[in-house]
Amino acid sequence: MEMLNPHCGVTRDTRGVVHVAICNAGPLNILGSPVTDAVREGLQQLASDRSIRVVVLRGQSEKSMIGGADIKEMAKLDQKSAEAFISRLRDLCEAVRQFPAPVIARMPGWCLGGGLEVAAACDFRIAAHDAHFGMPEVRVGIPSVIHAALLPRLIGWARARWLVMTAENIDAATALAWGLVDKVAPAGELDAAVEHLVNMLLDCGPEALRAQKALLRQWEELPLTESVNLSVKVFGESFLTDEPTRLMGAFVNRKK
Repeated sequence: MEMLNPHCGVTRDTRGVVHVAICNAGPLNILGSPVTDAVREGLQQLASDRSIRVVVLRGQSEKSMIGGADIKEMAKLDQKSAEAFISRLRDLCEAVRQFPAPVIARMPGWCLGGGLEVAAACDFRIAAHDAHFGMPEVRVGIPSVIHAALLPRLIGWARARWLVMTAENIDAATALAWGLVDKVAPAGELDAAVEHLVNMLLDCGPEALRAQKALLRQWEELPLTESVNLSVKVFGESFLTDEPTRLMGAFVNRKK
């Protein structure tokens, strides 16, 4: 594994798949300020590499992807330092959300609070069969903020309200039924499930996928008519690459 900095390691393969690992952050991969900044910086460093086709975000420990934000650090905050702390986490989530290539959250064990916000900012979420999820902030005297705002879009208002106002944890089966995760892997098959998704994405045109991700991010925020009209230009621009000619040609000429 190549270390981009003390808390962000990467493993690359010849297909353009990059595993980004949160490192040296304890057994639950906790996000203190140094870890948060380091992972954000690592993602921003990778974002300009157009050879990257898929990113898998993971923790170094198998106990979680990200167990949450650092409560020991938060317990010492005042208003000003609290805003700085949460702004760092916001910027990490945005680095994930705005990463040009698809990002898959690999989710074993626990994913709580700020960790679930980072996962929500990913494009896909693949969970282990025994994973657990929750937003425990109100139990420790703070609201769930920043990218918790994505939760109603993912699972609806009622279920998002339940998570952030009861602080109750849910299991993998519930998370799948709610739409919080895309797939739950059987025991021992988390990496196989991630790899299956990776291969589906690799079968697609890389430039088309980047354009599709950018459109989805804009659709999240724009009114319907504006979203529709914006898409026309993006569709035309796709023909500035060789992908439509090459991939449509392969489809048309496939063996029948």
